[in-house]
Amino acid sequence: QVQLVESGGGLVQAGGSLRLSCAASGRTFSNYAMAWFRQAPGKERELVTAINWSGSRTYGADSVKGRFTISRDNSKNTVYLQMNSLKPGDTAVYYCAAAVPPIDAYYTRSEWYTYWGQGTQVTVSS
Repeated sequence: QVQLVESGGGLVQAGGSLRLSCAASGRTFSNYAMAWFRQAPGKERELVTAINWSGSRTYGADSVKGRFTISRDNSKNTVYLQMNSLKPGDTAVYYCAAAVPPIDAYYTRSEWYTYWGQGTQVTVSS
């Protein structure tokens, strides 16, 4: 079994920054593709960004390109989401997710991610 624990959420003013962390345990972290999803009230969960197990490839949604960066430290079993230039529209619960693909790639569909964290709230005030 894999456990994912997010941290780093909170309240920030528009234009500010936050860094989310997701600590993984239970299996070999370097075999996981990782992703961050978010869900705002009344909206569907959406993919924010993803990274393959080696960290050599990343994906970012158009809405966050140039502002959000995903990274990972396999020695610490942790994936990060650096969020800069935050906007009120970024307000959501952010979820960390993990998958074990057969090759060094990431998925862009939530149904392919097997393990999920409990979520951390990010609120951006205007």
